[in-house]
Amino acid sequence: MLDTMTRRWFLTAVAAPALAQENKREEESCEAGDREPRKKKKKPKLEDRSSVTKGAVTIEGRKISYTATAGALVLREEDGTPRASVFYIAYVREGTQNPAKRPITFTFNGGPGSSSVWLHMGAFGPRRVKTDPQGYPPPPPFQLVNNGYSILDLTDLVFIDPVTTGFSRAAEGVDPKEFHGVEEDIHSVGEFIRLYTSRNGRWASPKYLAGESYGTTRAAGLAGYLQSRYGMYLNGVTLISAILNFQTARFDRGNDLPFILFLPTYTATAWYHKKLPRDLQSRPLAEVVEKARQFARKDYTLALMQGDALDAGARGRITKQLARFTGLSPVYVERTRQRISIHRFVKELLRDEGHTVGRYDSRIKGRDYDSAGERFEHDPSYAIIQGAFSTLFKDYVRRTLKFESDLVYEILTSRVRPWSFDDWENRYVNVAETLRKAMVRNPSLKVMVANGYYDLATPFFATEYTFNHLGLPAELRGNVRLEYYEAGHMMYLREADHRKLREDLKPLYS
Repeated sequence: MLDTMTRRWFLTAVAAPALAQENKREEESCEAGDREPRKKKKKPKLEDRSSVTKGAVTIEGRKISYTATAGALVLREEDGTPRASVFYIAYVREGTQNPAKRPITFTFNGGPGSSSVWLHMGAFGPRRVKTDPQGYPPPPPFQLVNNGYSILDLTDLVFIDPVTTGFSRAAEGVDPKEFHGVEEDIHSVGEFIRLYTSRNGRWASPKYLAGESYGTTRAAGLAGYLQSRYGMYLNGVTLISAILNFQTARFDRGNDLPFILFLPTYTATAWYHKKLPRDLQSRPLAEVVEKARQFARKDYTLALMQGDALDAGARGRITKQLARFTGLSPVYVERTRQRISIHRFVKELLRDEGHTVGRYDSRIKGRDYDSAGERFEHDPSYAIIQGAFSTLFKDYVRRTLKFESDLVYEILTSRVRPWSFDDWENRYVNVAETLRKAMVRNPSLKVMVANGYYDLATPFFATEYTFNHLGLPAELRGNVRLEYYEAGHMMYLREADHRKLREDLKPLYS
């Protein structure tokens, strides 16, 4: 029998290590046995897929029957390697005998990072989110209704979700960043348009683009890219709440342009909320806006050009006029050095009431935790519509269009950040020049631009500045038409403006 000391040595030095080694072998054996069923399953091969349904919409008293296709189209390298799956919803009018005479419009929203749900279910598609006459959805549960202001009687429609928005995703092993940039985005959406056009026999059709917000940046870029890369000449482009030159909207130190170009929208907003002096408040909106335009173009521009060289007397006069046209106090205007950024304005205008005003639609008021900050916590004009559009689309795509996917449908995502500006890294993005070239090389190309008076995301005066500096030959300037609406970024949410937008689009397709 071993004595106590010997037994303790044996257990510590011999038995315990042996037991540990045996346990390790057993664990490894078990893991090896478990490994077989735990093998990573191969993802299904990325292929095109679609769901086809039938429907009808009543427009101006006429029943328009259509075929709806909700699908995912795979973009590939020339050797067949998949790069991305792009989700789309297409509506094609039934009974069209000759596609060469039937227009087709490719449409998308902006962000970057937005799906096409807003133009789809707010403006152009056969079903729209029900809102009151001013454009505000009722409390949940929300409702889809017949869209009597759809343009499906004028054109077939293809709503495109760029990669990482909606159900669109990069292929396995492909970095999504390859699609998240000014040029990358134009190329991938352009490839989708080429592929869809080829597969559906639409090369002979009159072709149009319709974009909203950053989607107008994409549309202007595509007008040039489709033309130069594929020889695809467009008939028309619709720009809703346009931004082509980003210098007009970046409140950077040393860039005075946005302070000038946002001013008339500040005036419209203050007019709506009854914050202007009595003599301005009593005049019609368009007249008051024109007075703000004239001040911005002349005295205000000249003052900002002088910078610190502006003398005290002139600075006092400019401060007084700015207060008059913005509804803000002269003391506050002076503290901003006569430069009022959008983030300050939306917080300051109704600060005494404890409200903020919306960026997408400055008619809409919201509340923050307190009233002390320089910028709002959220955009109340986005919050008021987000739930209705998100809920109703997700129901519609499954129950009506019969498209099944367990992916999150990315309505408006930050997953595309950071957005690459490629060649624009050291300068402001400006695709206005791309659009000019496309119009000069294709003199038949028509452009319609829709502007909301209460849009603080892409102000109408900034758009006017961009097109006034486009540099088109005199004989082509008539190809551009600017229209105005008494609503915000998504002017089509207000019923009267939705009706007007449809009427304004008719000449583009005639």
